[in-house]
Amino acid sequence: MIHEDLRIVFSHLKDYSFEDQTVLVTGGSGFLGSWMCNVLLEKKARVICLDNLASGQEQNIENLKQNENFSFLRHDISQPVMLDKKIDIVLHMASRASPLEFEQFPIQIMKANTLGTWIALGIAKKNRARLLFTSTSEIYGESQIIPTPETYHGNVNTLGIRGCYDEAKRAGEATCMAYMRQHGVDVRIVRIFNTYGPRMRADGYYGRVVPRFIMQALRNEPITIFGDGSQTRSFCYVTDQIEGLLRFVAKDDLTGEVINIGNPVELSITDLAFLIKKITGSTSELQYFPLPQGDPHRRCPVITKAYDLLGWSPKIGLETGLRKTIQFMTSIVR
Repeated sequence: MIHEDLRIVFSHLKDYSFEDQTVLVTGGSGFLGSWMCNVLLEKKARVICLDNLASGQEQNIENLKQNENFSFLRHDISQPVMLDKKIDIVLHMASRASPLEFEQFPIQIMKANTLGTWIALGIAKKNRARLLFTSTSEIYGESQIIPTPETYHGNVNTLGIRGCYDEAKRAGEATCMAYMRQHGVDVRIVRIFNTYGPRMRADGYYGRVVPRFIMQALRNEPITIFGDGSQTRSFCYVTDQIEGLLRFVAKDDLTGEVINIGNPVELSITDLAFLIKKITGSTSELQYFPLPQGDPHRRCPVITKAYDLLGWSPKIGLETGLRKTIQFMTSIVR
């Protein structure tokens, strides 16, 4: 099924070439990072996957190790690194991202997005490479504008549990812009909204809402909802997200641009749970728990800029994407 999805991405990117380019992907064994490595290799790039495997999984890239254009470097990007190859593109994607990790690993999250961004920018500066920084919708905090455009400056709490992530991402964005202004580095910033699909972890601290709900539904266990379930998110299938990221990094004359990439269809968490129950035929009950501190009530992007500059918009509807994800997870959950 992943191969089918990859073919879809290739067809949508048929006019984009990465042949003879060397791409450094930090966080390359993670959910999005491993998909990125897959697609770039098929687009004839040389890929260096850098990951410390703190939350990424080596099994995500196991099938790539036989490819002569792929190399894996186990390393923490928040520590200096020497690379012996000329780098053309840096995709800085390394960071823990699950809200359940914010309380357990706040320092590591801060380091990946501050020190790690600084080191990634240093690599880009040295190599005169293009750098894409994967920021997040979390930099908007409890947004007062829904849907949220890139011009919104955010409403965040520096002292809250989520501060380690959203403030580190905001600092990462500022560092990118500083390197652009002072050193002329070609930086681009993408604010990623909720993304899901095969390879997304459902276990322990890593479990995000979509794979966690699917896992619970497949096992007919209670589906655990934080808060009253009225809070909303907008869910983008992984192939759409990867296509948007690669269009952004490949296109010329976008230095310093900031673009939302996400699906603009807003859905409540309770409605998501019922939809997953319907698709899986699950008998799971819904259980409600207190909402974590600072959890935003709504998330929905304005994607006009992505369409105007990249010709991008999501193509996979939520039910279709969920069916694909459920098909993948069925073999690993039972």
